[in-house]
Amino acid sequence: MAVSRRGFLKAACATGVVGVGATAARPAEAAQVKRPWMGMLTDLSLCVGCRKCEYACNKANALSDDALETYDDKSVFEQTRRTDADRFTVVNRFDREGQPPVFVKRQCMHCIEPACASACLVAAFKKSDEGPVIYDESLCIGCRYCMVACPFGMPAFEYSKPFTPRVTKCSMCIERLRDGEQPACACVCPEEAITFGPREELLTLAHDKIREHPDRYVDHVYGETEAGGTNWMYISPVPFGDLGFPTDIGTKPYPELTKGFLSSVPLVLTLWPMLLMGAYAFNNARGPELAGAPVNTHEEGGQ
Repeated sequence: MAVSRRGFLKAACATGVVGVGATAARPAEAAQVKRPWMGMLTDLSLCVGCRKCEYACNKANALSDDALETYDDKSVFEQTRRTDADRFTVVNRFDREGQPPVFVKRQCMHCIEPACASACLVAAFKKSDEGPVIYDESLCIGCRYCMVACPFGMPAFEYSKPFTPRVTKCSMCIERLRDGEQPACACVCPEEAITFGPREELLTLAHDKIREHPDRYVDHVYGETEAGGTNWMYISPVPFGDLGFPTDIGTKPYPELTKGFLSSVPLVLTLWPMLLMGAYAFNNARGPELAGAPVNTHEEGGQ
């Protein structure tokens, strides 16, 4: 799939502006060597919109102490929601005329080569050995280039905390993974719409389902190749474009789209400022001499 001009410019602007952080642009190879990456597969034909995944996510990340019954409120489906500082995952409903609605769980896609990591000036984002893209708030300077760079629009910012702001997003429950547990949302889903496991095994499972039930799924695994591939993938009974998924982001990793441009950025950001500062310092150093020099007030040619 070709990358749209808008998508390329979004990637170029986000990663190009902070080219000095380009050393994080391609972290995927090192992480993949160490172990098979884990991932998630969401089967949208099974999701019933119970929002238990939202409840589990909020509990696991200490975002809310609301009771489970609170998530029975269906009025939230009257508008399309996105993730924010207080919600790392959201479920939206997409109605279909004469057919049951499709419910869509959205969260960070955990890209194989994450644009957020490429755009980050201080390497606050990185691809973990386990597969999730994780964030270190102790390094973050609040520039928010990650939010601009993400092709899926997932990172959010804590605008309500001006003195201690953070960028927030799903971490795929990385600490639970390291303790040998599954992500909270996968554990709680009553319909088993969310499957956790090695990414390659999930891809095999997804393609098997599509092949065995061609009347139930569109012939596409979202996240297999989008933006170079993601660790969170989907299969769906309807085209993904009808469900709010971006379909114009292409198959190349966003860091790869801008690597040629990025090679010139360090020169612009380092050499030119040094030259300009040197010229400024030189002029200041000559200031006293120039101030004491006689000034010729005669017009040119006048005696």
